[in-house]
Amino acid sequence: MSGLETIFSIEHAAIRFGRGALAETGQEARALDLRRVLLVTDPQVRRLPAFATVQAALAEAGVEAVVFDRVAVEPTDTAMLDAARAAAEAAVDGFVSLGGGSAMDTAKAANLLSTYPAPITDYVSAPAGRAVPVPGPLKPHIACPTTFGTGAETTGILIVDLTEEEVKTGVVSRRIRPTLGILDPGTLETLPGSVIAANGFDVLSHAIESFTARPFHERPAPATASARPLSQGANPYSAFAALEAVQLVAANLETAVRHRDPAALEQLAFAGLLAGVGFGNAGCHLPHAMSYPVAALVRDWRPEGWVTDGPMVPHGIAVAVNAPSALRWAGRAQPGRFAPVAAALGARETADPGDAVADALLGLMTRTGLPVNLARMGFTSADIPTLAEGAARQRRLTDNAPLPPAISDFEAMYREALIQG
Repeated sequence: MSGLETIFSIEHAAIRFGRGALAETGQEARALDLRRVLLVTDPQVRRLPAFATVQAALAEAGVEAVVFDRVAVEPTDTAMLDAARAAAEAAVDGFVSLGGGSAMDTAKAANLLSTYPAPITDYVSAPAGRAVPVPGPLKPHIACPTTFGTGAETTGILIVDLTEEEVKTGVVSRRIRPTLGILDPGTLETLPGSVIAANGFDVLSHAIESFTARPFHERPAPATASARPLSQGANPYSAFAALEAVQLVAANLETAVRHRDPAALEQLAFAGLLAGVGFGNAGCHLPHAMSYPVAALVRDWRPEGWVTDGPMVPHGIAVAVNAPSALRWAGRAQPGRFAPVAAALGARETADPGDAVADALLGLMTRTGLPVNLARMGFTSADIPTLAEGAARQRRLTDNAPLPPAISDFEAMYREALIQG
């Protein structure tokens, strides 16, 4: 009678998890009646044993693989359109993605744009795009992550850099969620320590943001069941997955970064899956909103451990460097939501749980070798107004925050992120 939501959804892709799972990719493709797939990857992953495993598994199952290996580290709309053209020209009946979130998101976009051709901005969330609903079903997509940070194998979200607009944004639809995710923790053992650290912070941020998001029951009830948003806000199911993910990362990230310990990496892979399930149903908020302008506006900084042709802030680092100030601000608005997170991190008890979460994250960033502030990446106080305006444009994320910030709030958060640590 209040007009507020009373129902939450539980949705994610089917999952196969465990060492050796990649070798079953061909069998899984045949079970989906696939005969010719676009195998989407990047040049670095193509040289790894994981690629040979997937390629051999598909061939053994009688599935032809047309390889698209031009995935960019942070994919643009242009790169995604190239993949869509490759899919259309090859007349594939499905997709297999192998790599990090960029590969999986590129496959999602290629599936969408080759099935229902249109400018990608038609499908991008408002205000950057028109938010046109995906018209109908897509082809099967088997997502095989070789990292653990994005959770893209579980979600109906793809992230894209719009080149002309110089903005990083997303497409959100249940229809772009992969049909199946195959997670083989053995693939993580080739990752550099810096990449493991960045992935771990992406997982932490996914989990913390989904746990502390605006609760689903504070949203207006949708006019129809189909209008219920994919990012519905915090709910009991996402909360369970999110807190477990926080605990697993807190317990295993340093060991994995320092020693590439297989057992710790397997726990992190599972944490990434749980966090993907959490934010895939609840949605993210302020740290992710703040990360996109940072990634789009970087001038000179190049990260250790990534192969890149130019300046770049990897997504996990862009999220991590903004998370302490964003969560400190959000924690003051909703301290009760942050106390369980602080406990899951093993943070010291303080009167302000948001401060405890922020301080714990800064400590973990230092111990795992990540840059702790924006100044280390070349940003200055002159960049703050532009960064704040870019974050405020991420309405899909800011509307999901426990308390939506004003431009002045974003400016204050960026000022702190510039010098923290």
